[in-house]
Amino acid sequence: MAAAVELADRDGLDSFSMRRLAQLLGVDAMSLYNHIADKDALLAAMADAVVAQIAPEGGHDGAHPDGTDGVEPWTERLRSLVLSARQEMMRHPWAVQVLERRASASPAVLAHVERVLAVLRGGGCSLDLSHHALHLLGSRLLGFSQDLFDDASADTGSEAMAEQLRSWAGTHPHVVELALAATHDGALGACDDSAEFDFALQIMLEGLERRRLAEPPSATSAS
Repeated sequence: MAAAVELADRDGLDSFSMRRLAQLLGVDAMSLYNHIADKDALLAAMADAVVAQIAPEGGHDGAHPDGTDGVEPWTERLRSLVLSARQEMMRHPWAVQVLERRASASPAVLAHVERVLAVLRGGGCSLDLSHHALHLLGSRLLGFSQDLFDDASADTGSEAMAEQLRSWAGTHPHVVELALAATHDGALGACDDSAEFDFALQIMLEGLERRRLAEPPSATSAS
């Protein structure tokens, strides 16, 4: 499994195959099927191995980083857990493609969701609010999200993009305003993906905390 993850990290999913994995391991390709049903099963197991590596940033378990006995706010514990998931997805970007295709939770994903729920319930969120939180956060719990636009390959300095912006000036003035003010490659604004991910996550957690504080005491007792 470690060799398979290494191969996918190096070459990406498009080039990944059972044959190439066998070559890396120095074995016959057919021998792999003694251990795994097929390529899809292998990819699922590989993604599970990546998810299983998710751990809170800094390795602490909720105590304050300064060593005091106080308990870190649940929002920070959950933020740490989600940002750790993001770090894993950035180390293994192919895993996102595999996870997006899955129709059900794998053992490692289920264990991760259990940890998320433990933070929510332990932080005083009701069962109902915790349920809402899972839907609200969605794939962000696993460290990735689907952006509205993929501008990674856009070149704002190109003549083609300049012509595109000029053509939008009359009909989409606010889009042009944002694009011209940007310093990042991308026609729709400065996009430090990790910063934007964290910004959205913090807004969501702040909203959930406000909801938690507004709930009646009887609703927030953890089971």
